[in-house]
Amino acid sequence: MTTHAPEMPIEVNDETGVWTTDALPMLYVPRHFFVNNHMGIEEEIGAERYAAILYKAGYKSAYYWCEKEAEEHGLQGEAIWHHYMKRLSQRGWGFFITEEINVAVGTAKVRLEHSAFVYQYGKVNRKVDYMFTGWFAGALDMVAKNLGHDVKTVAEQTQCAAEEGCEVGYFEVKPL
Repeated sequence: MTTHAPEMPIEVNDETGVWTTDALPMLYVPRHFFVNNHMGIEEEIGAERYAAILYKAGYKSAYYWCEKEAEEHGLQGEAIWHHYMKRLSQRGWGFFITEEINVAVGTAKVRLEHSAFVYQYGKVNRKVDYMFTGWFAGALDMVAKNLGHDVKTVAEQTQCAAEEGCEVGYFEVKPL
């Protein structure tokens, strides 16, 4: 296995200790810590309820992130989406590969390989990557607005590598 240094800029404020990448403050935490917290909440309120909560929060966060990054880097249209997928992949969530995208119509298909959640959960025969789902709709809606399209979308995970017989995850974004 080969390795490499992070491919995104990381700055640490000497006075506050805040980590920043591009235009946004970041947190750096061990994967097991994050996923164990995720699993603990899921155990208390159930995966379905937790997924609904995360969808709304993820949508809002992705939209905001895409706005800020577009401003920071002077990005327009699909370049915002591809930058978002690249940064998600670079931050250790997994590798997000855009297989299809049509911003004007409001559709996209994303393949997820090496999911951080699947690594922690293992083969549990259910979808465990639901935290990501709202991210794709939020990002696509922001990109559509950036291009002047009046499109609102919804996303769903259609396959997860934690399910028997599946090696990768898939997410689909469709018009609302």
